[in-house]
Amino acid sequence: MLSLYFKEVRSFLSSIIGYVFILIYLIASGLFHWILSYNTNLLEGAEADLIPFFNLSPVILLILIPAITMRSIAEERRTGTIELLFTRPISDFNIILAKYFAGLTLALIAIIPTIIYYFSMYYLGDPVGVIDLGATLTSYLGLGFICAVFVSIGIFTSSLTSSQIVSFILAMFLCWFMYDGLELLGAFSQVGEIDAIIRYFGISFHYNSIKKGIIDTSDLVYFISVIGLFLYATLASVKSLKS
Repeated sequence: MLSLYFKEVRSFLSSIIGYVFILIYLIASGLFHWILSYNTNLLEGAEADLIPFFNLSPVILLILIPAITMRSIAEERRTGTIELLFTRPISDFNIILAKYFAGLTLALIAIIPTIIYYFSMYYLGDPVGVIDLGATLTSYLGLGFICAVFVSIGIFTSSLTSSQIVSFILAMFLCWFMYDGLELLGAFSQVGEIDAIIRYFGISFHYNSIKKGIIDTSDLVYFISVIGLFLYATLASVKSLKS
C-alpha cells in the first residue's frame, strides 16, 4: 500500500496537475482574503480573526478537489490499467486507501502555507496577539476534515465512470450538496424536527460547530462516518468492475 501511495503522490507532484491545484488554491485564497475589497477580505474585518478564510476555503476546495481526484480511478478504467492493479498483491481496499491518502496529502499540502495568515493577523491585531489561537486550531482541524470528506467523494465518483469530466461534475455536485445543499434544504423544511435532522447530516453544521473552538465527539464521529461511507461505496464500485 505504501509503495502505491508514494507512486500516487509522485504522479501528482511530478506533473503539472498537483502544482496547478496548489497554485490556484493559494492564488484564489490570496486574492479574496488580501487584495479584493469584499466581505472576505481579512484586512477589512472589524476583528482580527480568520473566519472569512475558513468560510470561503470549503467553497474553493469543493471545486478544486474534484479536479484532482477525477482521474484517480476513472483514468485507470479508461486506459485499462485498473486490471493491472487488480493483479497486484494488494487488496482492493488498500488500493483505494492509497489513492485516497495521496489525494488528501495534496489537499493538505495546499492548505499548509495559509498558516502565514494566522501570523499575519496575529501581528496586525490590536493589541498584538488578540486572535483566538484555540478557535484557529480547531477551524484548521475542521478544514482538514472537509478536505478528507471531499477527497473520499471524489474517489467514489471517479470509480463510477471512465470519464474524468463526468467524475468531476458528479464530485463537485456531491461536495456542494453535502456541504451547503443539505443546509439549504433544511431551511425550506416546514417541520422543525425534520429541518434539524436534514441540517445535521450536512457538513457545514458540524464544521460550524468546530469553528467555534469546541471539538465535540459527535462532530468527529460524523466526519469519520461520512469518509468511511464513501470509501466503502468506492470499494463496492471497484469490486463490481471485477464481475
